[in-house]
Amino acid sequence: MSDAEHGSQVIGMQIGESFVGEGAEAAHVNTVLGSRTGPAGTAWATALATPRAGHVPFVAVLRPGLPAKPMTLFVNKAAVETTTHADLTWGAAQAGVAVGVMDAVAEGVVPADAVDELVLIAAVWVNPEAADAELVYANNRSATASALRAGAAGLPSAGEALGARHAPVNPFYTPPGDV
Repeated sequence: MSDAEHGSQVIGMQIGESFVGEGAEAAHVNTVLGSRTGPAGTAWATALATPRAGHVPFVAVLRPGLPAKPMTLFVNKAAVETTTHADLTWGAAQAGVAVGVMDAVAEGVVPADAVDELVLIAAVWVNPEAADAELVYANNRSATASALRAGAAGLPSAGEALGARHAPVNPFYTPPGDV
């Protein structure tokens, strides 16, 4: 059985996205799930080995010494700016991501028998203005599981994306009228 095969199921690279919550505590999570021996594994190892100022990828843990499975690399999209931002990133957001991964495994979105053959990269936005640890945790937990569900299902469909092209909107910008 190859590294990407699990029973009759083959896991290719799955890419997911989810945005959950409002305001400074909202979570935006992008996920890349794939084989340790494929491009996702290469990207995972490269990112871990090449930290940059303000962006230090780390393994997401449920508690010290107990990482989420599949091994999950937490990559912060916002440079850590303050002690509070650091605590929310490495504390509440990390915990939310780790539990969201395990929620996806518990749901069967990520096959439990494949977790040792897969790696996950979670690119996570924690707003430097965030203050409520419980909301940061809950939103990142939900966004991580949702992004993994979307990746597994190949969502959004091309039709859904095409249907939204005349009315784009996000928390930071809404164009006036039809574009």
